Amino acid sequence: MRVALRREALQQQRQLLNMVVRLAKPQDLLLPISLNTSYLNPNPNPNSFSSSSMRSSFTLFRSLALSLSHLRHPFLSAPPPFPRLVVTAPDRQLLRSVGGRGPKAPEVEAPELSAVPEEWRRARVAWLCKELPAHKAGTLIRILNGQKKWMKQEDATYILLHCLRVRENETAFRVYKWMMQRNWYRFDFALATQLADYMGKERKFSKCREVFDDIINQGRVPSETTFHILVVAYLSAPVQGCLDEACNIYNRMIQLGGYQPRLSLHNSLFKALVSNPGFLSKHYLKQAEFIYHHLVTTGLDVHKHIYEGLIWLHSYQDSIDKERIAELRDAMLRAGIDEDSEVLVSILRACAREGELEEAEKTWGKLLKFESDPPTMAFVYKMEVYSKVGLPMKSLNIFREMQSKLGKTDVAAYNQIIEILCKAQESELAETIMVDFVKSGLKPLTPSYVYLLNMYYNLELHDKLEEAFFQCLDKCRPNCTIYSIYLDSLVKIGNIDKAEGVFNQMNRDVNIGVNARSCNIILSGYLSLGNHLKAEKIYDFMCLKKYEIESPLMEKLDYILSLKRKVVKRPISLKLSKEQREILIGLLLGGLRIDSDEQRRNHIIRFDFDGNSSRHYVLKSHIYRQFYEWLHPTCKPSDNSENIPDKFCTIASSHFGFYADQFWSKGEPTIPKLVHRWLSRCVLAYWYMYGGHRNSSGDVLLKIKGSREGVENIVRKFKAMSMDCKVKRKGRVFWIGILGSNATWFWKLVEPYIIEDKDFREALDETKEKDAMETENINFNSDSDE
Repeated sequence: MRVALRREALQQQRQLLNMVVRLAKPQDLLLPISLNTSYLNPNPNPNSFSSSSMRSSFTLFRSLALSLSHLRHPFLSAPPPFPRLVVTAPDRQLLRSVGGRGPKAPEVEAPELSAVPEEWRRARVAWLCKELPAHKAGTLIRILNGQKKWMKQEDATYILLHCLRVRENETAFRVYKWMMQRNWYRFDFALATQLADYMGKERKFSKCREVFDDIINQGRVPSETTFHILVVAYLSAPVQGCLDEACNIYNRMIQLGGYQPRLSLHNSLFKALVSNPGFLSKHYLKQAEFIYHHLVTTGLDVHKHIYEGLIWLHSYQDSIDKERIAELRDAMLRAGIDEDSEVLVSILRACAREGELEEAEKTWGKLLKFESDPPTMAFVYKMEVYSKVGLPMKSLNIFREMQSKLGKTDVAAYNQIIEILCKAQESELAETIMVDFVKSGLKPLTPSYVYLLNMYYNLELHDKLEEAFFQCLDKCRPNCTIYSIYLDSLVKIGNIDKAEGVFNQMNRDVNIGVNARSCNIILSGYLSLGNHLKAEKIYDFMCLKKYEIESPLMEKLDYILSLKRKVVKRPISLKLSKEQREILIGLLLGGLRIDSDEQRRNHIIRFDFDGNSSRHYVLKSHIYRQFYEWLHPTCKPSDNSENIPDKFCTIASSHFGFYADQFWSKGEPTIPKLVHRWLSRCVLAYWYMYGGHRNSSGDVLLKIKGSREGVENIVRKFKAMSMDCKVKRKGRVFWIGILGSNATWFWKLVEPYIIEDKDFREALDETKEKDAMETENINFNSDSDE
């Protein structure tokens, strides 16, 4: 009797389950199966599943009713709508622009869950759809690994699409990456396209780019929507290098895909190109011209800001293309767009570069018709024009006119008029304006002091030069240019002993340093004094650093060395010093990159500093001087200027082979097994300066890429140094948090090696916001490692 009742109950359960499957939509079938160790069973058995699920008909019906209470019968009401994504205003504009016209993204052939013949498989897939979004990456992968022996491409595709529908895009991306590692995986263009689009709409540009590259690697061309969304995602990210990547994807969209971007995309990219200051944006002139050319050739409307931006970019170039500017102005007038004050100021800037007085006067007259009080920079450019034609006093009159009209004077105007008067050697007028400049409290003062010191040097007013030099040290950040002028003055008056002290101070101070100019100055001093021994030492130092020796000095050195029957040395074989080796290890832990040739014999170290970070400003100058002899010739300025690029690289050398093998094996960042032996105080300091952060509470965060085993090795070394720390993972990056009193101890260890100055300390607050953005999702108080 009991056996018959059980059979009848089981038959009722199966009929009820089949009825629910037929009525419910596949994506909504989420069975409330309790979590137990059976989900890790690699070979589930349908019979065991049925036996473990034995319950009364009433209990099962109540469970299904609770989990599927949101469903409606298809014959009684309309089906539930597709769940809408929560998007911001820019996202909505993007969705309208992408979906408004043009080819749509390919549709994914979604598998029907009800078509799966096995009940246990349907239930497992439905449970995974419900369970996976609730877990972090590590647990999610472990759950998926437990299903490897029974899961197929169709099952994983259904789970991925379900996650996208319920806005669990991160989970969908992890399922996709897990799928790619299976031997049954078959590339699905439509599925990859949909995933890339969803990641891009959420501004996850790195994950969107990963899927985008997967499509390219499969020999397919991404859809137009994917190109569009990825460009917008890059433009929306406040991360260095994203603008360059956006330009790259935009160009490939046209050249590789053969697509015609929408007008909104042209305009958005162009606005991003001209959104930075002129000296940073001028390198994007070719890209801006390419956008303009494509707008014209495809017959799209060229808006006013396109013409204004192009003229603005041309006005900042080192070599002004007057004909091109004239063509753009004519095209602007033909399009019925009148020139406004911004265009006229750009024309004035171009006239100032070329010394075009007549054109500048015409432009000034037009500018006065727009506004009686032109902007400050218009006065500055007009002053520069008159100085170029040899009328410095006229420039001074314009400066006085600007002060009376605007009632204020900015830094650019002060620097410009002081430069003009110093070049004209009007010392009294320059000194008077310099006093006003200092009293105004405006900064920076360094450029104006450089003009003053050069003027005093040319006028041979060495006492005034020394006085101005010490005033500059009191009010400004010292740099190599200021010290070199003072050093040259001391050598010229024959005060070699004092000059030697200044040179040694420059060499010791990492914030100042020495360059080829300062070495040639002190070398000339020793040769003029007849101190051949010290001259040889400076010569050896310059050979080591690969500094170029001036021809007249080289002739004297050849004669002196020949008297001693000493072969004239040429640049000697390079070898890394102990300090350079420790610096390299610290920078490599912080994210420095090494490129190797195919045979892995020669290696290039690529230094990449954030140009908008005050924390990297002083470090960049220090690293540039430390590795000057190793730098590629194209990375060395020919004029000994202080304008050090944000990116520079070394020559290809086998000397970097050890570091490439240890830190960049197989072209990926790795953590050496013996890294704990190399974590000196100097290494930790450079790791922190290059790839670390310090928040407002004083906690130190160190960023590193590599394996978890390598990170654990570093943590054990920190504990041996009496520093406890916590580790969190964000994507492919590990963050080591040194908190509270441990951060205080860390700072005591590395402080002697930290490079900073007055301006660095003042500007530290400006970088805290950027640091907070990068570390905002890292919570060291949680127990999870994610």
